[in-house]
Amino acid sequence: MLMPSPNLFAEEERGNRRQKLGDPLVGLIKHVDFVPLAAAVDAALPRPSRDKGGRPPYPTVLMIKILVLQQLYNLADDALEYQLLDRRSFLLFLGLIDSSKIPDAKTIWLFRDRLAQAGVGAQRFDNVQQQLQVQGYVARCGQIIDASLVHAPVQRNKREEAEVVKQSIMPITWKAEKRAQKDVDAKWTKKHGKNHFGYKLHASVDKRYKIIRKMVVSDAAVADTLVFEELLDRSNTSLDVYADRGYPSAQREATLKQAGWRVHIQRKGTAQKSISGAQKRRNRRIATPRARVEHVFGALAHMGGKLVRCIGIVRTTFALSLKAATYNLKRLVYLKEAGVTAF
Repeated sequence: MLMPSPNLFAEEERGNRRQKLGDPLVGLIKHVDFVPLAAAVDAALPRPSRDKGGRPPYPTVLMIKILVLQQLYNLADDALEYQLLDRRSFLLFLGLIDSSKIPDAKTIWLFRDRLAQAGVGAQRFDNVQQQLQVQGYVARCGQIIDASLVHAPVQRNKREEAEVVKQSIMPITWKAEKRAQKDVDAKWTKKHGKNHFGYKLHASVDKRYKIIRKMVVSDAAVADTLVFEELLDRSNTSLDVYADRGYPSAQREATLKQAGWRVHIQRKGTAQKSISGAQKRRNRRIATPRARVEHVFGALAHMGGKLVRCIGIVRTTFALSLKAATYNLKRLVYLKEAGVTAF
């Protein structure tokens, strides 16, 4: 069997095929300005000083792009380092096609953890929101509020240790090495008869563009309804608010209506009294627009957003903020490429 003959234009032809298949990195290069995102990070967390010498840090814009790649393709640090060395499309996206200086896994971890400990995640999410608004994609047509469980590695603790951990406190007998591997912020909860350990991502998504506008991260035991008001996006051009049957409250609805909101929260029956036929029809009318938030959580799950590898709510909040910001950038590229105009 004869091998294909060499082709001087092979790389160009492969690149053209990738673009036709819809390489998301091409769209990110075309539609996203990473410079102001990096500038905002530098303003909040100045680059390390070189007064004592040492290797200069990698440009912040490069490291921000690397974190976007990591979230977009759900790669661990070691796997990301390998892909940066091996994958040409990644190098083109980063502008490193002719460079041998590629950040290693430890450098990536240190940069990400430095941002997490400084609380830059929420700010970076807001910076992406600003870029969306500059391009005209403001929140429109109402908002949908929902929450999704995010699993964390299950902790195996002794009975007496577990009682202390339930209070989000580390037992004093734990050594530093053990403390670094234990998550005392994640909690257990039960949903549909199954136990889950980890956190919750609460989000408000605009109905028009399916972009995450506001988010809150909590442990899994926090009831969805407790953070409802915190998620309300008052910048949305519409006062319509959609939510599933996990959020009903007569007092809440009365307060929202008094404030001018148009409330579309599905009704829920009780063991003693089921909902009426009219309420069932109302639930069905709400179900179609409300389902748009499930598309968002599905996209986050595809990007690895249903599981966190980090420990503690500080790092988890940063990781999920970064995941949501990356989803929004990916969504921006889709809207641009699909010709969905901002109006």
